[in-house]
Amino acid sequence: MDKSIAIIGGGPAGLMAAERLSQDGFKVTIYDRKPSVGRKFLIAGRGGLNLTHSEPLDSFVQKYKGRQDVMTPMIKAYPPNELRAWCEGLGEATFIGSSGRIFPTSFKASPLMRAWINRLEANGVRFRLGYEWTGWDGENLVFIAGGETHSAHADATLLALGGGSWPRLGSDGGWVPLLKGGGVDIADLKPSNCGFQVEWSDVFIDRFAGKPLKSVTVSVGDQRVQGEVMICRNGVEGGAIYALSSTIREAIEVAGHATISIDLKPDLSQDETSKRLSKPRRAMSLSNFLRKTLNLSDVAVGLLMERPDRQDLSGYSADKLADIIKCCQVTSLAAFPIEKAISSAGGVKFSEVDEGLMLIKKPGVFVAGEMLDWEAPTGGYLLQACMAMGVHVSSSMKLYLK
Repeated sequence: MDKSIAIIGGGPAGLMAAERLSQDGFKVTIYDRKPSVGRKFLIAGRGGLNLTHSEPLDSFVQKYKGRQDVMTPMIKAYPPNELRAWCEGLGEATFIGSSGRIFPTSFKASPLMRAWINRLEANGVRFRLGYEWTGWDGENLVFIAGGETHSAHADATLLALGGGSWPRLGSDGGWVPLLKGGGVDIADLKPSNCGFQVEWSDVFIDRFAGKPLKSVTVSVGDQRVQGEVMICRNGVEGGAIYALSSTIREAIEVAGHATISIDLKPDLSQDETSKRLSKPRRAMSLSNFLRKTLNLSDVAVGLLMERPDRQDLSGYSADKLADIIKCCQVTSLAAFPIEKAISSAGGVKFSEVDEGLMLIKKPGVFVAGEMLDWEAPTGGYLLQACMAMGVHVSSSMKLYLK
């Protein structure tokens, strides 16, 4: 085919769209401002690349809070088993971990990315690296590369520039004013899958910064997640906090603060906790008593000692102490900055694109990935959605060009 396609942004959504389009004979060029593509993908793979999740699709799509209606058709059209087959087609077998998460057997992202780029190049995809998109000049795309201005024509364009997290990897939200200038309505970019600020005492920071609260249950409002909370110098992060980040962020937006409740002994009922605390303490300090009676970790005991009423804890009844341990509350006034977040919320509103993800105000220009206004927790849901969007938007672009 003689139709040319420009894909701006070399993340998973853009690369997947490039693969599908190039397989159908379209002339595809990928532009990226960085010297290489897939940088965030590679960073995500440093701790073991979490591709997707094995849970049933009906519960899988519920993770796209507030965007289920939009995301469900795309996820069901390109579900986790399709992503696993794609991965294995690139020579990387996959497995399901104990948590239900799916990983490549090598546990690495770099072999997968190398194989992917090789496949794209074999399909004729061209890469223009170090090209920073600056907008349009009439119908042509304009880039800055090597200090010079470059112009390029495309019969269709896909914008897949990412959200606002990890700016050093290329996704800094610099595209926002370019689209806003064209009248596109964009929800403010906000941190997602992020930590939250908590004011700790210097003693607590010195002893416990960098240490985890393991196997706890975290609640915010009616949302409840079991997992791990990591104590850091200026707050909390970790899997359980990331899973609740949208709820915590929204609470702060509404009330100016969020109350995060932590059940330090979720494996014990309230009654059993109280029963154990009713045993004679004898000459033991409260800290030692809690460690011995409930097997509370030093971090958990330290968290209890951060309470304003810590001087009174020793005099509390077993029932009241059990209440506190089962619902230890900390208050956050703000999320960590977006540049420290794993992903971002906000972006191009879905009301600005049609069902094929084409901008209504800019025909021939499509949007995919984190540029759009959606979010999901870690666990494979982010990458699955980006890949599914890449597949979906490639089909839409084919229809548009035909």
